[in-house]
Amino acid sequence: MEVNYIETKPNMFHFEEWTPITNPLILKESFEHKLKLSGFNIVNFTEHHFPKKGYTCIWLLAESHLAIHTFPECNKSYVQLSSCNLEKRNEFERLLSI
Repeated sequence: MEVNYIETKPNMFHFEEWTPITNPLILKESFEHKLKLSGFNIVNFTEHHFPKKGYTCIWLLAESHLAIHTFPECNKSYVQLSSCNLEKRNEFERLLSI
């Protein structure tokens, strides 16, 4: 799939929340699906499983990034999206609420 890049004004729109999901596979599949449905263009993905517990993953987006950090000892994960595209950011948040 070809991505058409456009210049944008220097604005950043953020979304952050805690989720009770800590399973790395579920987080990866669920949030990547929501990114795609929101219209984000995924440029790259990286993840790290910490030796004792914990997981961090990051999607590099044409529109900025999404990062997830798990805290399995507390049964929660922190989700943080930064985007220069307000419409896509809003759609991502809407998809998380349904």
